Amino acid sequence: MKTFKLVPFIILSVLFLSCQKEVVTSNSSSTATAATYLNTSYGSDPLQNMDIYLPAGRTTSSTKVIVMIHGGAWSSGDKAELTQFVDTLKRRLPDYALFNINYRLSAAPSNLFPTQENDVKAAIEFIFNKATQYAISDKYAFIGASAGGHLAMLQGYKYSSPIKPKAIVSFSGPTDLNDMYNNPAGGNPLLSFLLASAVGKIPAQDPLLYTNSSPVNFITTGAPATLLLYGDLDPLVRYTQANLAITKLTAAGATYQSVLYNGSAHVDTWTNAVFFDSFTRIQTFLTTHVR
Repeated sequence: MKTFKLVPFIILSVLFLSCQKEVVTSNSSSTATAATYLNTSYGSDPLQNMDIYLPAGRTTSSTKVIVMIHGGAWSSGDKAELTQFVDTLKRRLPDYALFNINYRLSAAPSNLFPTQENDVKAAIEFIFNKATQYAISDKYAFIGASAGGHLAMLQGYKYSSPIKPKAIVSFSGPTDLNDMYNNPAGGNPLLSFLLASAVGKIPAQDPLLYTNSSPVNFITTGAPATLLLYGDLDPLVRYTQANLAITKLTAAGATYQSVLYNGSAHVDTWTNAVFFDSFTRIQTFLTTHVR
């Protein structure tokens, strides 16, 4: 297995991190054939698109959903970074439909926060509204890497409409933007600057925006089961970000698992062995909690 290429996180100086094409494969023993739809639009902007992978034999009662969200410090990156894991998820979780989404990237003066949050919500509304057409159920899991992990948690904790996920998986995702700005990994002020550039302001200028954009502030009783996957040597997103979520999840009585990979840095640098272990854990976690 190849490692993530969430390089925009690194390229931005040590940081954190259209046509529609259809490909259809048939399975004669199933009433519904497997189908792939690439670059399906869910909005008017060219970046508001997703790749869709539907399994054969799917039904609105049995076919579960995984929404995949890429990283890139909210200001770069692409769903193509997660495409390499589609086959892995298909093999491990063959009863899932996969939706790998893009969203508008933050670039001053446009598309600043909460544009990315709003796009993820719009994408999920699009998927939910197509349930009958795609023959998928209302059993969802959100998986995000780095900035995508932040967006997965924010969506899953903050919103119960149009759907509340059964589970969330975060690879190296920020959980508290105020803490991330005030206590950047390694004390690196560049990380604070890059976060403020994506948000458009520093916390002192708009504390409410930082509060409303931080997943930890929306963890309550009944929060989705959460799997947190982090590296202890991450120079971009400190493991303390996971600890902040753990504190809130514990207080809420929510189900969670936390994995700290010793000797590992940010998710884009993980070894094949670490990725193999993480996907084994994801498989077990979703099998247990997405029902």
